[in-house]
Amino acid sequence: FALMSDNKSNNNNSSQETAAKLQSKPKKKICCACPDTKKKRDECIIQYGEEACQMLIEAHKQCLRKEGFDI
Repeated sequence: FALMSDNKSNNNNSSQETAAKLQSKPKKKICCACPDTKKKRDECIIQYGEEACQMLIEAHKQCLRKEGFDI
């Protein structure tokens, strides 16, 4: 009996994870998401180079993840 209840809880977790993924699906195109962090990142890269802007690059990635993009 314990095995059956474990399987049911695993199925519930899987359906909850699937529902969460569907709900977090991007509502915008990636080019239009997170314009503020994108602008700051791009300006920094132009002025200082990619290596100097890792903090802003990561902040933009975090924003995109929050918008539902798998980055």
